[in-house]
Amino acid sequence: MNFSNNDKVDSFLNDIQYQSPEMFEILISIRTIFHNTNSGLVEDIKYGGLVFILSNTLIGGIFVYAKHISIEFSFGAEFPDPDKVLEGKGKKRRHIKIYIIEDVEKKNVEDFVGIAVNLSQ
Repeated sequence: MNFSNNDKVDSFLNDIQYQSPEMFEILISIRTIFHNTNSGLVEDIKYGGLVFILSNTLIGGIFVYAKHISIEFSFGAEFPDPDKVLEGKGKKRRHIKIYIIEDVEKKNVEDFVGIAVNLSQ
């Protein structure tokens, strides 16, 4: 199935769909949030996951593991996070772990993606 105009992205998404329909559903919901936030995002496969690039800057990515999905933000340390949703202690990066589809809304993924896109513009 073709999901994009990038063969590597299509192959990655097809693999996830085949390996874990549950993780695929979550992945697609998060991917849709990224694309709805900014139609200029370019997606690619890097570091074993689906990454999003805006104006040649890597803003974040979605990485699928056996029991969760990690949404990585390149500049997540700069995000306001009063509810302490973001994880990680690196200088710049932060991530959110998603275990079930309801976590996408519960952990305010749409808000964080919006912040990530706005910071990179």
